[in-house]
Amino acid sequence: MGFCPHLFSIAFLKGIMDEAALHRVTAAAHLNKTKPMIKPTIALLTLAVSITGAFAGTPAKTFKEIVVVEESCKFRGQELQIDAFAAGAFYDEGRPGWGGGLGINYFFNKYVGIGFEQDIVGRERVGGSKSYAEWASVGNLFLRYPICSLSLAPYAMVGGGGAYGSGKGYGFGNVGGGLEYRVTDNIGLFSDARYVYSGEVPRNALLGRAGLRFAF
Repeated sequence: MGFCPHLFSIAFLKGIMDEAALHRVTAAAHLNKTKPMIKPTIALLTLAVSITGAFAGTPAKTFKEIVVVEESCKFRGQELQIDAFAAGAFYDEGRPGWGGGLGINYFFNKYVGIGFEQDIVGRERVGGSKSYAEWASVGNLFLRYPICSLSLAPYAMVGGGGAYGSGKGYGFGNVGGGLEYRVTDNIGLFSDARYVYSGEVPRNALLGRAGLRFAF
């Protein structure tokens, strides 16, 4: 049997075609295996891009030191005050007396201070026989509570002193309270009242004051 070139060519081409088909089947099988891995990878990449975009649109937070600003107050510690006032005394017997006086105060801090004042009040003697001027030297302890936002300071006072002018001096004690309004850092308006008690006649009185206060 002789060699047939046509049969050899057909067999060679068939082998090539079978090999090509085998490669296609192998590639398809490999692709099918890698598809399940590609999907999670694409999903992870998509999530990463979304998170990066979200953080890119968020402004960065900065931490700043918080400084507490103390409220300004017209009432100060280590404050020297000078008072000028009108006064009225209402006794348990006899007519009221009217007058005025000067005072000086010093506050160690916003809340505690001491003061000294000199008062003069015109009085009528018991029985109405004759009027006279009565002087009083008074020392007080002040306890105040400033309300800085309103420039107001209610205060309490307790003290005592001596009165003279009727020919016979006597001592007394007093307790009371008042209110100051600070117009500026250095000028205030004040008014207070105190109960004055003594062993002399008249034994009791109510003394009221109103005036200007200069603070330094």
